[in-house]
Amino acid sequence: MQIKLFTIPVGDSGGMLDEMNRFLSGNKILEVENQLISNVHGAYWCFCVRYIERNSRSAGYSTAKKIDYKEVLEEETFKKFASLRETRKKVAAEQGVPAFAVFTDEELAGLAKLSVITAGSMLNVKGIGDKKIARYSKYFIDKKQDNETTGSVD
Repeated sequence: MQIKLFTIPVGDSGGMLDEMNRFLSGNKILEVENQLISNVHGAYWCFCVRYIERNSRSAGYSTAKKIDYKEVLEEETFKKFASLRETRKKVAAEQGVPAFAVFTDEELAGLAKLSVITAGSMLNVKGIGDKKIARYSKYFIDKKQDNETTGSVD
């Protein structure tokens, strides 16, 4: 954790405020304390900012190299993975959430490796639990398997 102090005159035309806002948007902010100081030289806002740099390893941001699933998955598994990604994209847009909130690429790769995707088999994929299954399984369960268990036909 680091600390940065900003002193901005009350009559500032915006330059110092812009500088502080750039700093705030570029770092992970833990706490901001402010106080109005008035003396014979004028009035100032004083800000004490406790933060962690975004590029700091201690900030908790991953520096891991991105996995190329086309290289690590077999051809048929990758085709299934690509199809699942398209489904995830549609679900994310429909739900108004980021795609990774539906399933991460790692979770999709785990689903692609399953011979048949069912609610039960989804539980065997690392990172997928009851909540994700309740929210999203209906979009990803294999239709063929679903039809066999319900007796319905598309």
